[in-house]
Amino acid sequence: MAADRITVNGRDYRWPRKPVVVVCVDGCEPDYVNQAISAGAASFLARLDGSGTCLTADCVVPSFTNPNNLSIVTGVPPSVHGICGNYFWDRESGAEVMMNDARYLRTGTILAAFSQHGAKVAAITAKDKLRALLGHELEGVCFSAEKADQVTRAANGIDHVLELVGMPRPDVYSAALSEFVFAAGVKLMQAAKPDIMYLSTTDYVQHKAAPGTSAANAFVAMMDRYLAELDRLDATVVVTADHGMNAKTDAFGRPNIVYLQDLLDQWYGAGTARVILPITDPYVAHHGALGSFATAYLPARSIDDAARRIAALPGIELVLSREAASVRFELPPDRIGDLVIVSERLSVIGSARTRHDLSGLDAPLRSHGGLSEQRVPLIANRRASALPPGHRWRNFDAFDLALNRLP
Repeated sequence: MAADRITVNGRDYRWPRKPVVVVCVDGCEPDYVNQAISAGAASFLARLDGSGTCLTADCVVPSFTNPNNLSIVTGVPPSVHGICGNYFWDRESGAEVMMNDARYLRTGTILAAFSQHGAKVAAITAKDKLRALLGHELEGVCFSAEKADQVTRAANGIDHVLELVGMPRPDVYSAALSEFVFAAGVKLMQAAKPDIMYLSTTDYVQHKAAPGTSAANAFVAMMDRYLAELDRLDATVVVTADHGMNAKTDAFGRPNIVYLQDLLDQWYGAGTARVILPITDPYVAHHGALGSFATAYLPARSIDDAARRIAALPGIELVLSREAASVRFELPPDRIGDLVIVSERLSVIGSARTRHDLSGLDAPLRSHGGLSEQRVPLIANRRASALPPGHRWRNFDAFDLALNRLP
């Protein structure tokens, strides 16, 4: 052991006395767990009522995958680590780009810091889009279920993953992608017993199935079995989520969409304004690139007028200036637009109607991104001691809870 505790991004973390596993369950609002327990589908999680810790926390807004996973593994909000979406307008290059490259990360991670101090660290993610960010400067194991058939010891710190897990490489659009993450985590814990492990799933099921449905309960039941196995292996386990999930439809199941680029083009002329949808990623069949958070770039003379007009639209909950949004949501101001727009719970924001292909949606639209998807579970398999009264828990407190507050 290199030290009794280390400091990462201004926060102190104790060295783990036993293996620590932090799990980010993509799209898991608290009711997914609650409904599965009520249905008798999650016996291990049910047993934690009394023997474990159950908190409700806030994720960061925008409630999307990349900013929240990076907040969890850095312990700080996007204003510090720099990842404020899955996708953004890069002013330096003058292009809309995916925010998957580690060059956009402005600080180190807890995973990398512990690995550099001699800990055995592993990170397993469902989608490969997160791998480079989670694995930045990590001296250990880091791979994705999506590309589990391509891992090498040189690039990922491990090889022969399919043989280790005993499962074929799953399709990216499947519940099996998340199960592969859990199965790999258990097998790796048995084989190598890492000091710290981070597991991050996909929200394929949550985009299709509401809490309490058979598909949702089956997903939680699967997760419950693997969490129980990690517990039996004497690991300290903390489970949280990157965001919640809500239906974004009317009473007939039709998507409620505000096509913001079309409106701005109508008001100010085509090519005058630019709408960026930070939910955009390579896996648009999940959500059609439709979420409840957007940013808009406009000429200075149009900003105030656009803010008033957008705020008056049905389905819009909040419109903030860059300055106000960067403070309220702890975002890097140089990576968001002149305006930040958040839609209400049952609505999403689109760009131009012609830019969204909804043919891949085989179920009524469910998505995320706004304030309505901010509440997430924060659950541990040990009972915490000395929890601060009145503390606002965040999902990026997961490693603090796991390493500092659980006996």
